[in-house]
Amino acid sequence: MSIDALRGFDMFWIIGGGTIFRSLHEIFNRPATQWINQQLSHVEWEGFRPWDLIMPLFLFVVGVVMPFAFNKRLARGDSKRQLYFHIVKRTVILWVLGMIAAGHLLEYDLAELHIYNNTLQAIAAGYFISAIVILNMRLVGQVLTTAILLLLFWALLVLVPVPGQGQVLLARDANLALSIDTFILGRYYAGNGYTWVLSSMTFACTVMLGVMAGHLLRWEKTGRAKVFYLTAAGIGCLLMGLLWHNWFPIIKRIWSSSFVLYSGGLCYLLLALFYLVIDVCGYKKWAFGFVVIGMNAIIVYMATHVFNFRHIGDIFVDGLDKYVGNWSPFIHAVAAFVVIWLILWWMYRKKSFIKI
Repeated sequence: MSIDALRGFDMFWIIGGGTIFRSLHEIFNRPATQWINQQLSHVEWEGFRPWDLIMPLFLFVVGVVMPFAFNKRLARGDSKRQLYFHIVKRTVILWVLGMIAAGHLLEYDLAELHIYNNTLQAIAAGYFISAIVILNMRLVGQVLTTAILLLLFWALLVLVPVPGQGQVLLARDANLALSIDTFILGRYYAGNGYTWVLSSMTFACTVMLGVMAGHLLRWEKTGRAKVFYLTAAGIGCLLMGLLWHNWFPIIKRIWSSSFVLYSGGLCYLLLALFYLVIDVCGYKKWAFGFVVIGMNAIIVYMATHVFNFRHIGDIFVDGLDKYVGNWSPFIHAVAAFVVIWLILWWMYRKKSFIKI
């Protein structure tokens, strides 16, 4: 249950939580609310804010469930060939959904199309690479492969000159990963400074950190022992990420190796906390709202990118605007989120869980 709750906690911020908390600044206009707003935005280049954890946590949780899912399929008699077919199918579906969510696919205009530009596609790439690693390597090999990918990405970015520049650069508008994106994707690159093709290596590393956590949760140890190891892994990743930051900065836009470790450390600590409270100590009722979201994470992610739930919520609260003053943005944000959550709750009650 902790995994579903953590996934739902992550999705909460994507589907409305961020908007709700940002609107508090319009009401109170205090240094504290201004600080909250700042934390709910991405760092422009180097550094880290809580909002930068949303995407890596999504990838991390995908990795956590992979050992459970793969072992379940193997236990029921699925062959590796069947697993590979499932992996490819899931990767393609995630990729197409990503193009719908942020690639302008449904505009049917090649001039507007972006091929690789979305969290779902980062998940697809990370999932595909991680799945191949899991199916063909034991745990030690999985750990070594993750370490090698992190080191290789670092070496490429800090040792290989940027084509056309003649020197090694690590700037927002000039780095090797960005150069490879613009070369391979061409006119289909979104041009927003985020990198994807070469960064697929480190997307896979974030997923693999989740895979290690999944292995740990399947370990024949007590719940409290698992919490200890998850916490130790989290602290270790945080320290390594901070240390590596001195030579290879924490940069989300290129998904740097230090960013993988730092964000991964926070993911481990969050998983340890949720697992301790929900599965070990048994305090489950408070997490129900998150579980409802987490059980249909992909569908709600797509729905909020395709449909405007704010319009539906406005039907119920527009008439309050003349009474509530500067509380209006907050009320509208809450209304939109409630509409989404009630739909998910109805699906939960009907046991309608859409998976890919």
